[in-house]
Amino acid sequence: EFLHCKGKKFTNFDEIRKEIEDETDRVTGSNKGISNIPINLRVYSPHVLNLTLIDLPGLTKVAIGDQPVDIEQQIKNMIFQFIRKETCLILAVTPANTDLANSDALKLAKEVDPQGVRTIGVITKLDLMDEGTDARDILENKLLPLRRGYIGVVNRSQKDIEGRKDIHQALAAERKFFLSHPSYRHIADRLGTPYLQRVLNQQLTNHIRDTLPGLRDKLQKQMLTLEKEVEEYKHFQPGDTSIKTKAMLQMIQQLQSDFERTIEGSGSALVNTNELSGGAKINRIFHERLRFEIVKMACDEKELRREISFAIRNIHGIRVGLFTPDMAFEAIVKRQIAQLKEPVIKCVDLVVQELSAVVRSCTDKMARYPRLREETERIITTHIREREQRCKEQILLLIDFELAYMNTNHEDFIGFANAQNKSENANKTGARQLGNQVIRKGHMVIQNLGIMKGGSRPYWFVLTSESISWYKDEDEKEKKYMLPLDGLKLRDIEQGFMSRRVTFALFSPDGRNVYKDYKQLELSCETVEEVESWKASFLRAGVYPEKQETQENGDESASEETSTDPQLERQVETIRNLVDSYMKIVTKTTRDMVPKAIMMLIINNTKDFINGELLAHLYASGDQAQMMEESAEAASRREEMLRMYRACRDALRIIGDVSMATVSAPLPPPVKNDWLPSGLDNPRLSPPSPGGPRKPAPTAQGSAGGRGPPPPPASGRPAPAIPNRPGGGAPPLPGGRPGGALPPPLLPSRVTGAVGGAITQQTGANRYIPDSMRNQINQAVGQAAINELSGVFAQRFK
Repeated sequence: EFLHCKGKKFTNFDEIRKEIEDETDRVTGSNKGISNIPINLRVYSPHVLNLTLIDLPGLTKVAIGDQPVDIEQQIKNMIFQFIRKETCLILAVTPANTDLANSDALKLAKEVDPQGVRTIGVITKLDLMDEGTDARDILENKLLPLRRGYIGVVNRSQKDIEGRKDIHQALAAERKFFLSHPSYRHIADRLGTPYLQRVLNQQLTNHIRDTLPGLRDKLQKQMLTLEKEVEEYKHFQPGDTSIKTKAMLQMIQQLQSDFERTIEGSGSALVNTNELSGGAKINRIFHERLRFEIVKMACDEKELRREISFAIRNIHGIRVGLFTPDMAFEAIVKRQIAQLKEPVIKCVDLVVQELSAVVRSCTDKMARYPRLREETERIITTHIREREQRCKEQILLLIDFELAYMNTNHEDFIGFANAQNKSENANKTGARQLGNQVIRKGHMVIQNLGIMKGGSRPYWFVLTSESISWYKDEDEKEKKYMLPLDGLKLRDIEQGFMSRRVTFALFSPDGRNVYKDYKQLELSCETVEEVESWKASFLRAGVYPEKQETQENGDESASEETSTDPQLERQVETIRNLVDSYMKIVTKTTRDMVPKAIMMLIINNTKDFINGELLAHLYASGDQAQMMEESAEAASRREEMLRMYRACRDALRIIGDVSMATVSAPLPPPVKNDWLPSGLDNPRLSPPSPGGPRKPAPTAQGSAGGRGPPPPPASGRPAPAIPNRPGGGAPPLPGGRPGGALPPPLLPSRVTGAVGGAITQQTGANRYIPDSMRNQINQAVGQAAINELSGVFAQRFK
């Protein structure tokens, strides 16, 4: 089965080969292109082992066809993408008819696996070596050693492939080759494709067992993470109405809980740590924003006195007023009270805006059911809008109550008799009622100071009722300056084109310098909310905002405003004190009653509506089955979560089975494998492999060094033993032969020719065989061995 042809099964090898070629052409084109997209093929058979084989390309040195110029580097990157993984084994495949020391596969494997723990050498094309040469020393891991050694295989030749030679026949031929070859017959059980399969299966088992503890811990952590999220999906049935009804009830209950916690506050992990929201933001609107809007509305002293002066003179008419008219007081107070409507309505709007944001935040958990979320938001928002209109009517009614009757007998009202005296005493003493208490601390930036003077950087400000000081940092150890607040005002500063900060300024109305040689001190914050909060704090310290002066009409108005009538000035001052005293009572009552009205008519009512009536409205709004339809994203996420959960659970079960049912083999000891990086510099550690330029190799009884000794001299005297490896001593015997005293076995050599004969004369008992009989013995023994092996294979593979 191919991954790109799911569900289609291939049983004909020719069709499989054609599909691989076709898919390669589809991905890379038909002109030798390359791609790092693998072709996934899964083979089902009782005769194959449970292995995953990734067939990586060989290194291409020169680009041909549609191949890119840097094809060698691209193929290297593709190979490293796979062999760098610690969970894979590396098969370093090298043909026997090339120089092993120049093997690209061994070089790349050494880079990612310097200890040789994951690398297994594979030698191919043993049957294509030059006559008289072999790879015995390589396969015995003596010439160029690897920790896991080498395994030789003989694959089908191109002629066999074109002749459609059967795989079973190819395996039998491979086995026959190793058993009949004099250099490989003693290690035939450790050569061939079946042995390579068994070794890979065992090594992969070992590797899996070594990596299982870490893999198990990772899977268990992932499964615990998924457990909570999957809990609600385990028994979910998309068509089960009872489960959907239960889900809707649970979501409404969760909404009720989240809404109440957001308004009332809680210490849960869901608390917003980035900005004010919910009840905290509404609290700021009640106690800072409302106060600021009210004071900003009626803080212009000059404008107020002008209005009082006109009111007094208009009430007297053509008569000369001997006494201060109370109707002037009432007219000015009503005008001031009527101006309260704008800030209180704005306060309601801000609260409703924040409540809507709270509702949207609380319905985020309903995103799985978009129709339910949309309907829930619509119902709650509609109710909030209804309550908003009702609340505005009630608050405006409170203002109308104040306009309906001037309670001059209020206990906090100073009365006509005390108005003048209190004003004079306040002007003489100038004392503040607050004392020098700390009102607020926080960071602000001084905008209008140059960089060289330490400006345009954050300072730590401390605002008290009498002054504002700024320090270098929050420790308040290094004070930069202390500015008295007496006589200062606030004004807004327009933001610059590139500036994102909100700026306001402290200045003196009489034009004097505020800070050193600066007429005003410009301060900025990052958000409008911060600036509004600081302005409200300055109000508590007695620093009021500047109000734009109205354009006076004509010179007559200007001259009348600057009238110097002493009696009129006294009456204006008296009315001014009375208005100030009574408006303090009204604003105090307003600041107290407006939040209470909003809480009762909007916030608490909305809370009760969500707890008691929301569910009924949802049931009455339409079909619950349609309302509880999942979104496509939610359904996909649910399927993905369940799939991942089941995969983790099955993987943990398989890991348990593997760790209990498999038997591992010990890792071979390390070998001296520094021949790869130093092969070009040290010929002794990197002799040429059998495929390169070499002398003919000895027979199965030859030395392990891979080189044959020189021919004997012409006198016929035996040549002395020349060890080809440091340490000297006799050449090692084939594996499985005890001791070193017995002579080599009488196995004839297949090497022919003058050089071959000279070599065999000096090896073991072959020196006593006459030349006339040597060829006959070779042929007879070889033919007997081939006949015997053919009979064994015929019985085994019949």
